[in-house]
Amino acid sequence: MKLYTYAKCGTCRKAVKWLESRGIEVKEIPIRENPPSKAELKKMLGVLDGEIRKLFNTSGQDYRALNLKDTLPGMSEAEALNLLSGNGNLVKRPFFLTGDGGAVGFKEEEWRKLLGQ
Repeated sequence: MKLYTYAKCGTCRKAVKWLESRGIEVKEIPIRENPPSKAELKKMLGVLDGEIRKLFNTSGQDYRALNLKDTLPGMSEAEALNLLSGNGNLVKRPFFLTGDGGAVGFKEEEWRKLLGQ
């Protein structure tokens, strides 16, 4: 299992603490320095029923600076995935991939179901 996080993100720290408290080991990866690959993003897109906007950190400065609120709807999936894979600040975090699924953001109930907790 891979967990992409940002050290200064409170939600990411909460997710890591939650996993540790359950004895669940994951490979933690710094999202800003090593964004998810296009293949990983595409896998997560499947989990999110193809809703590309859910992959984006819509409250981030980079999202606003690139005016993605207005330009994202006109982008192709390939363009959006290229953008995300090249800029970890744009990816909603934490970004959690398991062998057969995943989650973006941290909602305890969702993660419980995902991990059978």
